[in-house]
Amino acid sequence: MAMRSAASTLLSASSIVARNFHASPGKKKIVGVFYKGNEYAASNPKFVGCVEGALGIREWLESQGHEYIVTDDKEGLNSELEKHIPDLHVLISTPFHPAYVTAERIKKAKNLELLLTAGIGSDHIDLNAAAAAGLTVAEVTGSNTVSVAEDELMRILILVRNFVPGYHQSITGEWNVAGISHRAYDLEGKTIGTVGAGRIGKLLLQRLKPFNCNLLYHDRLKMEPELEKEIGAKFEEDVDAMLPKCDVIVINMPLTDKTKGMFDKKRIAKLKKGVLIVNNARGAIMDTQAVADACASGHIGGYSGDVWFPQPAPKDHPWRYMPNHAMTPHISGTTIDAQLRYAAGVKDMLERHFKGEDFPKQNYIVKAGELASQYR
Repeated sequence: MAMRSAASTLLSASSIVARNFHASPGKKKIVGVFYKGNEYAASNPKFVGCVEGALGIREWLESQGHEYIVTDDKEGLNSELEKHIPDLHVLISTPFHPAYVTAERIKKAKNLELLLTAGIGSDHIDLNAAAAAGLTVAEVTGSNTVSVAEDELMRILILVRNFVPGYHQSITGEWNVAGISHRAYDLEGKTIGTVGAGRIGKLLLQRLKPFNCNLLYHDRLKMEPELEKEIGAKFEEDVDAMLPKCDVIVINMPLTDKTKGMFDKKRIAKLKKGVLIVNNARGAIMDTQAVADACASGHIGGYSGDVWFPQPAPKDHPWRYMPNHAMTPHISGTTIDAQLRYAAGVKDMLERHFKGEDFPKQNYIVKAGELASQYR
């Protein structure tokens, strides 16, 4: 994956001056990497997040004389994306079908000015290498926070109520109430902790309040006292003190050098036996095999999420076969409503870029050689 490696930080500082922080004049080559809509592409005119929908900006871009190439083929030296790396100016990708932008690809991309994430989460890019090369990296902050928070709430309920085995019974002709109810609980009264309480984490806590849970949160920043009181959530400064208290843990933090592999075998062993975990953040925050082993032993009572490492997940990924999971492909942030929001955000930033104007401050992940605070 295109994580920020130590080697990337050694890129010559002089490379920064070799790039423009704003767009150079003239025609641009823009490449978008999205998942294929296939037979579903024509089913909904608002389905803009796929290759066929192309964020709904093709006509607009081409009317201005720009070249717009869209593909789902992103891996390896013979991929469609790789062919365009040497002369593209803008690369658009999504967290749902990420184009991993390594230091090597950045070095090859002599004309590259801008890396845009259609959605939230730019860890598929080597951010240190992008900063050293003088590139701008931006995403559509806030575009799918509601979508992800709603999905997390759904997953919590699915795990707590042991829904998946009941669904399987309904489609396989079984009827075994005991096989479901022996590990089904109410959400009320349970202790739920979110690791990370940014936009998504706050929305989740607000939506959990009516369930009368004991709400905890850990974050690098304490939320405003009025909001904290309104939600009824308690701040936990020490994440390792919070985690063993939790019946349900929700991951809501970005993938960085510090959070990669954070939930390893040692940390998982300290969690409450039977703990339920929801992770719609990033798969690489978890130690893949440690999660699978803990689910197999029952130490993790249930695991649900839509993020994997790598993505798309290979057919032999151990999370596909571990017990008591409710995993899906990466879907939580790409509802039709979210697609329309992040497509509009991408168009807005492209317009600003072509004019040499700044983006909304919160959208920047890398600007003028500096990483956003959450990635430092």
